[in-house]
Amino acid sequence: MTRQIIHTDQAPAAIGTYSQAVKCGNTVYMSGQIPLDPKTMQLQNATIEAEIHQVFTNLRAVAEASGGGLKDVAKLNVFLTDLAHFPKVNEIMSEYFVQPFPARAAIGVASLPRGSRVEADAILVLE
Repeated sequence: MTRQIIHTDQAPAAIGTYSQAVKCGNTVYMSGQIPLDPKTMQLQNATIEAEIHQVFTNLRAVAEASGGGLKDVAKLNVFLTDLAHFPKVNEIMSEYFVQPFPARAAIGVASLPRGSRVEADAILVLE
């Protein structure tokens, strides 16, 4: 099976030793996205809502660069520094994902890169 590295300028450049995503066969493993604006590489953190929207926008860009979309997400992991924001994640997620929704985990963490309050990664399965 060949591995293909996925990259798009429509999502933030990697800020470490990783790729935005790796495609293996028809499965795409997406790295975590924090709410960085891909053009400025600055955190979009005026509100938790702004952070969540930017994270899902970044994930969508990488999914599309892989040849798919958010409709192809089989598993989504959401990391939050405050689980009190979980209802807001649910609300905003419904603007980006349609039924049938992917499997999902919400994980409370002590901190995230660059002081972000939310990060998400995903696994896509392309038809």
